[in-house]
Amino acid sequence: MNISARLSHPLAAIIAGALAIGVLATGAHAKDLTIQHAKGETTVPSKPKKVLAFDLASLDTLNALGIEVSGVPTARFPEYLAKYSSDRYEKIGTLFEPNYEAVNAAEPDLIIIGGRSSAKYEALAKIAPTIDLTVDPKNYIGSVTRNVQILARIFDKQAEADSQLAKLDQSIASLRQEASKAGKGLLVLATGGKLSAYGPGSRFGLLHTDFGIIPAVEDLATTNHGQAVNAEFILKTNPDWLFVIDRDAATGRGEAAKKVLDNDLVAQTTAWKNNHVVYLDPVSWYLVGGGLTALQASVDQIAKAIIEK
Repeated sequence: MNISARLSHPLAAIIAGALAIGVLATGAHAKDLTIQHAKGETTVPSKPKKVLAFDLASLDTLNALGIEVSGVPTARFPEYLAKYSSDRYEKIGTLFEPNYEAVNAAEPDLIIIGGRSSAKYEALAKIAPTIDLTVDPKNYIGSVTRNVQILARIFDKQAEADSQLAKLDQSIASLRQEASKAGKGLLVLATGGKLSAYGPGSRFGLLHTDFGIIPAVEDLATTNHGQAVNAEFILKTNPDWLFVIDRDAATGRGEAAKKVLDNDLVAQTTAWKNNHVVYLDPVSWYLVGGGLTALQASVDQIAKAIIEK
Protein backbone atom coordinates (compact mmCIF):
# COMPACT_ATOMS: atom_id res chain seq x y z
CA MET A 1 0.00 0.00 0.00
CA ASN A 2 1.51 3.37 -0.92
CA ILE A 3 1.36 6.45 1.24
CA SER A 4 -1.13 8.34 -0.88
CA ALA A 5 -3.59 5.48 -0.50
CA ARG A 6 -3.45 5.81 3.28
CA LEU A 7 -4.36 9.48 3.65
CA SER A 8 -7.32 8.56 5.83
CA HIS A 9 -5.09 6.75 8.33
CA PRO A 10 -3.88 8.56 11.47
CA LEU A 11 -0.20 8.15 10.57
CA ALA A 12 -0.57 9.30 6.95
CA ALA A 13 0.00 12.99 7.62
CA ILE A 14 3.03 12.20 9.77
CA ILE A 15 4.51 9.96 7.09
CA ALA A 16 3.94 12.56 4.40
CA GLY A 17 5.55 15.18 6.61
CA ALA A 18 8.53 12.98 7.27
CA LEU A 19 9.08 12.53 3.56
CA ALA A 20 8.55 16.19 2.75
CA ILE A 21 10.40 17.73 5.68
CA GLY A 22 12.54 15.16 7.46
CA VAL A 23 14.46 13.89 4.44
CA LEU A 24 15.47 16.12 1.55
CA ALA A 25 17.59 15.14 -1.44
CA THR A 26 20.38 17.60 -2.15
CA GLY A 27 19.73 17.32 -5.89
CA ALA A 28 17.55 15.53 -8.43
CA HIS A 29 20.10 12.75 -8.86
CA ALA A 30 22.19 13.45 -5.78
CA LYS A 31 24.02 10.68 -3.97
CA ASP A 32 23.82 12.56 -0.70
CA LEU A 33 20.75 13.30 1.41
CA THR A 34 20.18 16.10 3.88
CA ILE A 35 18.58 14.65 6.99
CA GLN A 36 16.77 16.69 9.63
CA HIS A 37 16.96 14.94 12.99
CA ALA A 38 16.86 15.62 16.73
CA LYS A 39 20.19 17.48 16.72
CA GLY A 40 19.74 19.47 13.52
CA GLU A 41 20.64 18.74 9.92
CA THR A 42 23.25 16.36 8.53
CA THR A 43 24.32 15.41 5.01
CA VAL A 44 24.62 11.64 4.71
CA PRO A 45 25.39 9.33 1.79
CA SER A 46 22.54 7.46 0.15
CA LYS A 47 22.66 3.72 0.95
CA PRO A 48 25.80 3.97 3.14
CA LYS A 49 27.91 0.83 3.31
CA LYS A 50 29.52 1.06 6.76
CA VAL A 51 26.92 1.85 9.43
CA LEU A 52 27.34 2.00 13.20
CA ALA A 53 24.15 1.95 15.28
CA PHE A 54 24.29 2.90 18.97
CA ASP A 55 20.51 3.21 19.29
CA LEU A 56 18.70 -0.11 19.80
CA ALA A 57 15.39 1.27 18.51
CA SER A 58 17.11 2.22 15.25
CA LEU A 59 18.90 -1.13 15.13
CA ASP A 60 15.52 -2.84 15.57
CA THR A 61 14.04 -0.85 12.69
CA LEU A 62 17.05 -1.40 10.43
CA ASN A 63 16.82 -5.13 11.12
CA ALA A 64 13.08 -5.12 10.36
CA LEU A 65 13.76 -3.41 7.03
CA GLY A 66 16.48 -5.92 6.12
CA ILE A 67 19.38 -3.48 6.50
CA GLU A 68 22.71 -4.74 7.83
CA VAL A 69 24.97 -2.72 10.11
CA SER A 70 28.66 -3.14 10.82
CA GLY A 71 28.96 -2.07 14.43
CA VAL A 72 26.80 -2.09 17.55
CA PRO A 73 27.26 -1.37 21.26
CA THR A 74 27.78 -4.09 23.82
CA ALA A 75 24.24 -4.57 25.09
CA ARG A 76 21.51 -6.99 26.12
CA PHE A 77 19.70 -7.75 22.88
CA PRO A 78 16.22 -9.26 22.49
CA GLU A 79 16.14 -12.70 20.92
CA TYR A 80 15.32 -11.42 17.44
CA LEU A 81 18.44 -9.21 17.55
CA ALA A 82 20.67 -11.81 19.22
CA LYS A 83 22.94 -12.10 16.18
CA TYR A 84 24.40 -8.69 17.03
CA SER A 85 26.07 -10.20 20.09
CA SER A 86 28.43 -12.16 17.86
CA ASP A 87 31.97 -11.14 16.92
CA ARG A 88 30.79 -10.68 13.37
CA TYR A 89 29.70 -7.19 14.38
CA GLU A 90 32.23 -4.66 15.63
CA LYS A 91 31.65 -3.58 19.23
CA ILE A 92 31.82 0.20 19.41
CA GLY A 93 31.18 0.94 23.09
CA THR A 94 28.10 0.82 25.30
CA LEU A 95 24.61 2.23 24.98
CA PHE A 96 25.81 5.36 26.81
CA GLU A 97 29.52 5.65 26.05
CA PRO A 98 31.15 5.20 22.63
CA ASN A 99 34.56 3.59 22.28
CA TYR A 100 35.95 6.39 20.15
CA GLU A 101 39.03 4.42 19.15
CA ALA A 102 36.81 1.61 17.82
CA VAL A 103 34.51 4.08 16.09
CA ASN A 104 37.45 5.79 14.38
CA ALA A 105 38.95 2.46 13.35
CA ALA A 106 35.66 1.37 11.78
CA GLU A 107 35.73 4.30 9.34
CA PRO A 108 31.92 4.51 9.20
CA ASP A 109 29.88 6.14 6.47
CA LEU A 110 27.04 6.80 8.94
CA ILE A 111 26.60 6.75 12.72
CA ILE A 112 23.12 6.44 14.21
CA ILE A 113 22.45 7.47 17.80
CA GLY A 114 19.39 8.08 19.94
CA GLY A 115 18.14 8.06 23.50
CA ARG A 116 20.97 6.93 25.77
CA SER A 117 23.70 7.87 23.26
CA SER A 118 22.19 11.22 22.26
CA ALA A 119 24.51 13.23 24.50
CA LYS A 120 27.53 12.04 22.48
CA TYR A 121 26.33 13.59 19.22
CA GLU A 122 28.93 16.35 18.90
CA ALA A 123 31.89 14.06 19.52
CA LEU A 124 30.65 11.39 17.11
CA ALA A 125 29.71 13.91 14.43
CA LYS A 126 33.37 14.91 14.23
CA ILE A 127 34.21 11.36 13.16
CA ALA A 128 31.52 10.69 10.54
CA PRO A 129 28.02 11.85 9.51
CA THR A 130 25.82 11.26 12.57
CA ILE A 131 22.05 11.41 12.98
CA ASP A 132 20.14 11.45 16.26
CA LEU A 133 16.89 9.48 16.12
CA THR A 134 15.81 10.03 19.70
CA VAL A 135 12.08 9.41 20.13
CA ASP A 136 9.96 12.28 21.45
CA PRO A 137 7.82 10.95 24.34
CA LYS A 138 5.26 13.71 23.77
CA ASN A 139 4.84 12.60 20.14
CA TYR A 140 5.90 8.99 20.40
CA ILE A 141 4.27 7.32 17.41
CA GLY A 142 4.77 10.42 15.28
CA SER A 143 8.51 10.52 15.96
CA VAL A 144 8.89 6.75 15.52
CA THR A 145 7.17 7.04 12.15
CA ARG A 146 9.42 9.91 11.17
CA ASN A 147 12.52 7.92 12.17
CA VAL A 148 11.40 4.86 10.22
CA GLN A 149 10.84 6.96 7.13
CA ILE A 150 14.23 8.66 7.51
CA LEU A 151 15.99 5.28 7.64
CA ALA A 152 13.85 3.92 4.81
CA ARG A 153 14.77 6.87 2.58
CA ILE A 154 18.48 6.66 3.36
CA PHE A 155 18.59 2.93 2.54
CA ASP A 156 15.95 2.91 -0.22
CA LYS A 157 13.48 0.78 1.72
CA GLN A 158 10.35 2.94 1.43
CA ALA A 159 8.03 0.14 0.30
CA GLU A 160 9.02 -2.12 3.20
CA ALA A 161 8.67 0.71 5.71
CA ASP A 162 5.28 1.77 4.41
CA SER A 163 3.95 -1.79 4.63
CA GLN A 164 5.08 -2.24 8.23
CA LEU A 165 3.85 1.20 9.28
CA ALA A 166 0.45 0.44 7.76
CA LYS A 167 0.23 -2.73 9.86
CA LEU A 168 1.30 -0.83 12.98
CA ASP A 169 -1.23 1.92 12.25
CA GLN A 170 -4.06 -0.59 11.95
CA SER A 171 -2.99 -2.44 15.11
CA ILE A 172 -2.89 0.76 17.15
CA ALA A 173 -6.32 1.82 15.88
CA SER A 174 -7.77 -1.56 16.90
CA LEU A 175 -6.06 -1.39 20.30
CA ARG A 176 -7.44 2.09 20.97
CA GLN A 177 -10.97 0.81 20.37
CA GLU A 178 -10.50 -1.97 22.92
CA ALA A 179 -8.63 0.27 25.38
CA SER A 180 -11.45 2.81 25.48
CA LYS A 181 -13.67 0.13 27.06
CA ALA A 182 -11.07 -1.47 29.36
CA GLY A 183 -11.12 0.96 32.29
CA LYS A 184 -8.25 2.91 33.83
CA GLY A 185 -4.63 1.78 33.85
CA LEU A 186 -1.42 2.51 35.71
CA LEU A 187 2.09 1.71 34.48
CA VAL A 188 4.87 1.09 36.99
CA LEU A 189 8.52 0.22 36.60
CA ALA A 190 10.14 -2.01 39.24
CA THR A 191 13.85 -2.06 39.99
CA GLY A 192 15.86 -2.96 43.07
CA GLY A 193 12.75 -3.39 45.19
CA LYS A 194 11.45 0.09 44.33
CA LEU A 195 8.62 1.32 42.12
CA SER A 196 8.19 4.31 39.80
CA ALA A 197 4.97 5.27 38.02
CA TYR A 198 4.74 6.76 34.53
CA GLY A 199 1.82 8.61 32.96
CA PRO A 200 1.01 10.67 29.86
CA GLY A 201 3.96 12.67 28.54
CA SER A 202 6.56 10.37 30.12
CA ARG A 203 8.97 7.98 28.39
CA PHE A 204 6.31 5.24 28.60
CA GLY A 205 3.36 7.59 28.13
CA LEU A 206 2.40 6.10 24.76
CA LEU A 207 0.42 3.51 26.76
CA HIS A 208 -2.10 6.29 27.31
CA THR A 209 -1.59 8.89 24.57
CA ASP A 210 -1.17 6.47 21.66
CA PHE A 211 -2.51 3.10 22.80
CA GLY A 212 -5.57 4.63 24.44
CA ILE A 213 -5.42 3.23 27.96
CA ILE A 214 -7.22 5.75 30.20
CA PRO A 215 -4.74 6.95 32.85
CA ALA A 216 -5.62 6.13 36.45
CA VAL A 217 -3.59 9.19 37.49
CA GLU A 218 -3.34 12.33 35.35
CA ASP A 219 -0.55 14.36 36.95
CA LEU A 220 2.40 12.02 37.41
CA ALA A 221 5.91 13.42 37.05
CA THR A 222 7.26 13.14 33.51
CA THR A 223 10.95 12.92 34.41
CA ASN A 224 13.03 10.12 32.94
CA HIS A 225 12.91 8.17 36.21
CA GLY A 226 9.16 8.64 36.68
CA GLN A 227 7.47 9.32 40.00
CA ALA A 228 8.53 7.24 42.99
CA VAL A 229 5.53 5.35 44.37
CA ASN A 230 4.77 2.48 46.74
CA ALA A 231 2.12 -0.15 47.37
CA GLU A 232 -0.01 2.38 49.26
CA PHE A 233 -0.07 4.62 46.20
CA ILE A 234 -1.18 1.75 43.97
CA LEU A 235 -3.96 0.82 46.40
CA LYS A 236 -5.14 4.43 46.62
CA THR A 237 -5.06 4.78 42.83
CA ASN A 238 -6.80 1.41 42.47
CA PRO A 239 -6.35 0.92 38.71
CA ASP A 240 -8.48 -1.47 36.68
CA TRP A 241 -5.27 -2.54 34.92
CA LEU A 242 -1.74 -2.56 36.24
CA PHE A 243 1.01 -2.60 33.60
CA VAL A 244 4.47 -3.52 34.88
CA ILE A 245 7.98 -3.12 33.46
CA ASP A 246 10.66 -5.13 35.28
CA ARG A 247 13.87 -3.16 34.75
CA ASP A 248 16.00 -5.75 36.52
CA ALA A 249 14.77 -8.43 34.11
CA ALA A 250 15.54 -6.14 31.16
CA THR A 251 19.12 -5.60 32.30
CA GLY A 252 19.76 -9.22 33.24
CA ARG A 253 19.74 -8.78 37.01
CA GLY A 254 16.93 -11.20 37.74
CA GLU A 255 13.27 -10.43 38.36
CA ALA A 256 12.17 -7.69 40.76
CA ALA A 257 8.60 -6.81 39.88
CA LYS A 258 6.64 -9.83 41.08
CA LYS A 259 8.37 -9.79 44.45
CA VAL A 260 7.78 -6.10 45.12
CA LEU A 261 4.13 -6.25 44.01
CA ASP A 262 3.20 -9.40 45.89
CA ASN A 263 1.81 -7.83 49.08
CA ASP A 264 -1.49 -7.37 50.88
CA LEU A 265 -1.99 -3.78 49.69
CA VAL A 266 -1.63 -4.40 45.96
CA ALA A 267 -3.73 -7.55 46.39
CA GLN A 268 -6.70 -5.33 47.32
CA THR A 269 -6.71 -3.46 44.00
CA THR A 270 -9.23 -4.07 41.26
CA ALA A 271 -6.44 -4.95 38.84
CA TRP A 272 -5.02 -7.65 41.10
CA LYS A 273 -8.40 -9.13 42.03
CA ASN A 274 -9.42 -9.39 38.37
CA ASN A 275 -6.06 -10.77 37.26
CA HIS A 276 -5.48 -7.60 35.23
CA VAL A 277 -1.77 -7.31 35.97
CA VAL A 278 0.21 -7.29 32.72
CA TYR A 279 3.97 -7.81 32.87
CA LEU A 280 5.12 -5.98 29.76
CA ASP A 281 8.04 -7.35 27.79
CA PRO A 282 10.88 -5.60 29.65
CA VAL A 283 13.43 -5.58 26.84
CA SER A 284 10.97 -4.17 24.30
CA TRP A 285 9.79 -1.44 26.65
CA TYR A 286 12.92 -0.52 28.58
CA LEU A 287 15.81 -1.20 26.21
CA VAL A 288 14.56 -1.15 22.63
CA GLY A 289 11.59 1.20 22.80
CA GLY A 290 10.61 2.74 19.47
CA GLY A 291 11.84 0.09 17.06
CA LEU A 292 9.40 -1.31 14.51
CA THR A 293 9.49 -4.88 15.81
CA ALA A 294 9.41 -3.95 19.51
CA LEU A 295 6.60 -1.46 19.05
CA GLN A 296 4.43 -3.88 17.08
CA ALA A 297 5.04 -6.55 19.71
CA SER A 298 4.05 -4.11 22.48
CA VAL A 299 0.78 -3.26 20.76
CA ASP A 300 0.03 -6.94 20.18
CA GLN A 301 0.78 -7.92 23.78
CA ILE A 302 -1.50 -5.28 25.29
CA ALA A 303 -4.29 -5.94 22.81
CA LYS A 304 -4.16 -9.66 23.54
CA ALA A 305 -4.24 -9.08 27.30
CA ILE A 306 -7.24 -6.77 27.11
CA ILE A 307 -9.23 -8.89 24.67
CA GLU A 308 -8.61 -12.17 26.50
CA LYS A 309 -9.64 -10.71 29.86
